[in-house]
This record gives sequence, C-alpha cells and structure tokens, in this order.
Amino acid sequence: MKEELNKLVERLKTERDELKLRMHLASMEGKEEFSEAEKKWQQLKAKASEIADDAVETSEDLIAKTKIVGEELKETYKRISERLSQ
Repeated sequence: MKEELNKLVERLKTERDELKLRMHLASMEGKEEFSEAEKKWQQLKAKASEIADDAVETSEDLIAKTKIVGEELKETYKRISERLSQ
C-alpha cells in the first residue's frame, strides 16, 4: 500500500512540475484552480512523508484518505492540463 502511494506521489510530482511550466499560458481561472491544488499538494506531501516514515505508525485509514486526496489532485491536474491544451 505504501509503495502504491509513493508511485502516486511521484506521478503527481511529475504532472505538477509539467503544469507549473505551462501555467504562464493559463487563464486566470486555471491559475486559481492550480493555486487551490497547490494547497492539497502540500497536504499530500506532508501526509505521504509521514506515512513513508517507518518510525511512525500509520493506519490503513490514513493511507486510504491520503490516496483519495491524491486521486482528487490527479483529476484536478488533468482538468488544468486539458484547459492548457485548448
């Protein structure tokens, strides 16, 4: 489960980095959506780091909730990317 979450975080990092490079072309709406996504990204990174720390006991519930945030971010990044492609 942790490995799956780590892969998700790495994919999201790549998508995030690509989107940041294209944001200067984005509409104000896209920039606002990306700004909101940045807040979730920071939360996801913090939770994923906590989960990855073997010294910290993590519950399956925390991992599942973190994955949900990751999936929401994935969808947000997809929407923004589609907007930028138009």
